[in-house]
Amino acid sequence: MLGIDIVENNRIEESLKRFGERFLKRIYTEREIDYCNSYKERIPCLAARWATKEAVIKAFFQTFGVVLKFKQIEVLGKKGLPAKVEIHGKERELLKDYQIVISLAHERNYSVAVAQIVKKDTL
Repeated sequence: MLGIDIVENNRIEESLKRFGERFLKRIYTEREIDYCNSYKERIPCLAARWATKEAVIKAFFQTFGVVLKFKQIEVLGKKGLPAKVEIHGKERELLKDYQIVISLAHERNYSVAVAQIVKKDTL
């Protein structure tokens, strides 16, 4: 199954200004926060992770009928390499025969992500 999301980067910036650390800690894991803070412009990084989490929530629900929480989805990045997703909690067991493949991008005003859940033997 497939999930997609797009977010205006300014929306994430406004949430951060309004709610500060409370917003970050509610949505992102410590590793995600640390990773995005390593960039000069952290807002596009945070926005791309928001979009990825939304896309994964959609794909996961279509596949398993389960709604994940934002903090259960961790988008792991390494500069210069494609990002990967880890699912935390008991819902991770549902993925034993599946893999989540993601693609995320951002530009000046928007961030977008696509998530696809596929059987491991089909890759």
